[in-house]
Amino acid sequence: MQLSHKGSIAAALAGATCALLGQSQAHAETDSSVLKDWKFDTAILYYGETDRVSLAEGVVSATKTNSDDSIFNVKLVLDTLTGASANGAVAQPTVQTFSRPSGKDSYQVAAGDTPLDDTFHDTRVQVAASWMQPFADTWRGTAGFNVSREYDYMSLGVNGLLEKDLFQRNTTLSAGLSYQFDSIDPVGGKPTPLSSMMVPADDDYDDEFEGEDDDHGAKNGSDDKTTLDMLFGVTQVINRRMLMQFNYGLSIVDGYTTDPYKVLSVINTNGVTQDIVYENRPDSRTKHSFFWQTKYALDNGVVDVSYRYATDDWEIDSHTIDSRLRFNLSGNSYIQPHIRYYQQSAADFYQPYLNQSADLPMYASADYRVGEMTAYTVGLKYGRTLENGHEWAVRAEYYQQDPKNAGFEQPGVLADLDLYPSVKAVILQFNYHF
Repeated sequence: MQLSHKGSIAAALAGATCALLGQSQAHAETDSSVLKDWKFDTAILYYGETDRVSLAEGVVSATKTNSDDSIFNVKLVLDTLTGASANGAVAQPTVQTFSRPSGKDSYQVAAGDTPLDDTFHDTRVQVAASWMQPFADTWRGTAGFNVSREYDYMSLGVNGLLEKDLFQRNTTLSAGLSYQFDSIDPVGGKPTPLSSMMVPADDDYDDEFEGEDDDHGAKNGSDDKTTLDMLFGVTQVINRRMLMQFNYGLSIVDGYTTDPYKVLSVINTNGVTQDIVYENRPDSRTKHSFFWQTKYALDNGVVDVSYRYATDDWEIDSHTIDSRLRFNLSGNSYIQPHIRYYQQSAADFYQPYLNQSADLPMYASADYRVGEMTAYTVGLKYGRTLENGHEWAVRAEYYQQDPKNAGFEQPGVLADLDLYPSVKAVILQFNYHF
């Protein structure tokens, strides 16, 4: 699982405007007889990596279908992340000392261990709403908005989707657009790209630098970025059992894409760390994605298989195969095995370390999430419909991410160290629909 901020159309279409929310509530109070019942979907999710990050998330989504078949949806998400996150530096055969993000404290990493910052903690609140309106018989339009807030990150987005049914509603064409604005205010300030990390020497650090800027010449201020997403798709009914969907997506990111908390080790010819510097990524990114999905209804279940290919100007190419097979155990219960496989190549600026003898590059990152990797997910979901029509489901999955060496040497002391450790996690989720 990759924990990151998202501005995709698919995620954004859970939202609409606050004005629409107010109008819908007022209408419900004055003329509730013409509106159908509210439907609620709730979920609790736990994601836990071994000795690393853990996530607890709660989601409440409410949907109202009106008499004219328009649909209003509002969703609230609350999640908390805690634990240790890899900072990007390479392991060493000796103890290493790093600065906390604030620059006013330090932490140590044991010899041979992957450097992890164990102070990772954040709470995110997201609100999203959307309004879907049919018009001209075979047309539908959806407008939405979303806003999320974390301690050091704020995201605002608007989006729209237009759909057209053709050929007796057996074909649906769709086009979507979303715009996301993200403001990043890193703890301790934004690091100067590829500048050295200032590590506190002792307990008198605060007194020694009293009256000076918190960044001590290496950190200062905040930054932002914008994301423009476009989506074009076609959904086709093949026959009474089969449905196919094809999508093309274009994503254009402009602004601050660097992770302000990630660093790189600068090593000598023996692999010994001589310096720690902050990473730097390009200030733009253009991504293309192609998605295909097929659903097939069996006599006693549903097969759901999809493939996604993505490529960008960072030279990251990825392939995702996702499959679910639902078996109906009875008229009111089912099980659903899930298998997902993911593979990606490394960004052109990815480097597990920098060489002291070489000039500093313009861009560099040792973050394994932009490196070469494979990942897979296996799991099982069980769902049941109650006598009152309510539904619940529970899902348990195992996830493993395996970073790969993209052709880099491991000189000297690095030869006997694991620079690409696997990340293993469990996922537990409970859903309730009423």
